[in-house]
Amino acid sequence: MGSEFELIANTTEALLHNAVQEIQRIETLLTEFNDTSITAQINTNAGVYPVKVPPEVFQLIQRCQHLSKITQGAFDISSGALKQLWKFKERGFHWPAASQIATALANTGYQHIQLQDEQVFLSKQGMAIGFGAIGKGYAADKAKALLQAQGVSSGVINASGDLSTWGPEPWKVGIANPDNSREMLFWLPVKNAAVATSGNYEQYVEKDGIRYSHNIDPRKGLPVPYIKSVTVISPSAELSDALATAVTVMGTKAGMDLVNQLPDVHCILIDEDNKIYRSANIKMN
Repeated sequence: MGSEFELIANTTEALLHNAVQEIQRIETLLTEFNDTSITAQINTNAGVYPVKVPPEVFQLIQRCQHLSKITQGAFDISSGALKQLWKFKERGFHWPAASQIATALANTGYQHIQLQDEQVFLSKQGMAIGFGAIGKGYAADKAKALLQAQGVSSGVINASGDLSTWGPEPWKVGIANPDNSREMLFWLPVKNAAVATSGNYEQYVEKDGIRYSHNIDPRKGLPVPYIKSVTVISPSAELSDALATAVTVMGTKAGMDLVNQLPDVHCILIDEDNKIYRSANIKMN
């Protein structure tokens, strides 16, 4: 997943090792960088034939499809062709041509992912799915569930800043200042919930004086400007991870409107002018 995981719990090394193995299992299952993974098999056979997948992957994709619908396409795991264009980390990165973006957009769209009888079919050749906007959260939730099942009463799974917490007492979680990530703007008491942040302060590109996030709008094929940071708190790391991306893409008004309709989901958003927005049920001191 290209991410560091930190596991914090008062338990034995053996149980922590089991949780690490669970994260590694999910990495092997979902990675885009291994020709034998389920993701690679689905992408290789795009437009050719359906691929039988394990039940947990089928169910994860079903949940992804539901998120795509409620976010009006702002969250979309079929954005693989677009992400191939926007490799901000590469030296000598160039803004893609309009024709390249149009071609990639033609091979993007959650509505072209067909699901039936635990088989996944991408109906267009050139399509590619990826779990970069949800995989870390899913792995954190699975590791947490494994430790809980083994009797670990309290802990945190930290997936490069996406946190899944549990225990009888709240954990103190910091929200970084997007202009100085070593400084905390807020401290949140988080109890039996998950926190994920998406921001434009680590991976980004600048053009004509505007900073663009690494998040790509799958409806337009372009990186997202004007939002520095989105933090989502929800019952699961999977949901927080996905919604942090979706709200970034949807923008302030539409994103907050969505969050305010979802039970037990909260959001803090910081725009390019450092104006802070919060969802209806967040109280700040």
